[in-house]
Amino acid sequence: MTHPVLGEIECVRSSRARRVSIRVRASGDVRLVYPCGVSEMRALAFLEEKIPWVEAARERLSHRRAALPPQLPPAEEKVRVEMLRRAAKADLPVRIGRIAAETGLRYAKLSIRASRTKWGSCSGRNHISLSLFLMTLPEHLRDYVIVHELCHTVHHDHSPRFHALVDRLVGGREKALSRELRAYAIR
Repeated sequence: MTHPVLGEIECVRSSRARRVSIRVRASGDVRLVYPCGVSEMRALAFLEEKIPWVEAARERLSHRRAALPPQLPPAEEKVRVEMLRRAAKADLPVRIGRIAAETGLRYAKLSIRASRTKWGSCSGRNHISLSLFLMTLPEHLRDYVIVHELCHTVHHDHSPRFHALVDRLVGGREKALSRELRAYAIR
């Protein structure tokens, strides 16, 4: 649908949604998701209330995109990704092994992927996946992401107990490291 202020909006009724939510993608596209028990009219009323938030989010994303280096031609990007993959395969297994030994946290399996949406993830079976783009981060932030994922082997959520564990393992610097990490984009 076309919104008079925001332009094209993707409206999605979802049986999995528990509440009305708005997502602004990096491109500036807006997606409005709402549960089956909520009318489209009520979801759109929620969107109307959030127009200033959507515009602010678009502005932040626009500044972030402008700060990124220009994209490489596809052939050069492929070479760059392969270089990062080799570096990640040499560095990340050793790094996670060291940090796991230091913290006493155990994981079942490690995979390294070209994920552009997350720095890392941990499955319910304690399989940790790390993005090869971690290699673009300073070493202390790579370590922070690994500690974060290892802590998910104990708490499979982002509960206060999870954050307390991460904070303890990074010497009380979780918030500062998280804030620093947000300044980086996966590219």
